[in-house]
Amino acid sequence: MPYTCDLCNKTLSDNGSLLRHYRVHTKEKPFSCDVCKRIFAKKGRLKSHLIVHSKEKPYSCKICDKGFAKKASLKSHLLTHTKEKPYVCDVCRQAFQRAYHLKVHYRIHTNERPYVCHVCNKGFILNAALKYHLKSHTGEKPYMCEICKKKFARKFVLQVHLRIHTKEKPYTCEICSKTFINKPALNVHLPIHKNEKPCVCNLCNKSFKTLQSLERHLSFHAERKASKT
Repeated sequence: MPYTCDLCNKTLSDNGSLLRHYRVHTKEKPFSCDVCKRIFAKKGRLKSHLIVHSKEKPYSCKICDKGFAKKASLKSHLLTHTKEKPYVCDVCRQAFQRAYHLKVHYRIHTNERPYVCHVCNKGFILNAALKYHLKSHTGEKPYMCEICKKKFARKFVLQVHLRIHTKEKPYTCEICSKTFINKPALNVHLPIHKNEKPCVCNLCNKSFKTLQSLERHLSFHAERKASKT
C-alpha cells in the first residue's frame, strides 16, 4: 500500500520513506556532524560527508592520479579531462560540466533567488553572494592588504587592489595595446576608439580596428601570393 504526502501528493513505498520525505517540506535536518556541526536531512548524506574529515580518498583519477573522497566528485573531475559538458540549458542551450552549475544557471531565466538577506530582504542566486552581501551590513572587512593595511569585504576586491602595488595590468585594449588594472577600466576606455581603425596594412593601405584583424588580413595577402607562385 503506497503512502502519499499530503503536501505534494508524492507517493512513497512505506511509512519510513514518507517520514523522511516530509523533511523536504519541514527543512528538518536531524543528523549532525560531530566534527564541523554541519547538519543533514538524511543519515546517508552524513555518512558520505564524514569521509571529508577522515582524509580518506579512495577514488583516484586514472589520468592525473588526483584522489577524491566521493565517487561523484571523481565523476565530475573526469569531465575536466574530456571537456565534456553533458548538462545543457533547454532555454539558451548553454552547456555545463556539472548538474549543479546548470541548476544555478536556470535561476538566471527563472529569476529565482533562494538566498535572502534577513536584514534588507534582497535575494541572491548563490549562498556565497549572500555571505558577501551580509558584510555590507556588518561592516566586516576580513581581507587586509599587507602593504598598505587597507581592508576589504571581498577577497576578489583585495586581489584587484594588490595590482596597484604590483603594477600588474592584465586587461589590454586590442586597439591601442594600453593596459588596465581591471575590466571595468578597460570598458570605460574602449569608447574612445569608436570608429577608429589605427591598424593599417602596408600592402594595400586598408585599415582595421585591431591588430588581430590586421594579422588575419595579412595572412590573406600571403595566401594570394602563395597561390600565384
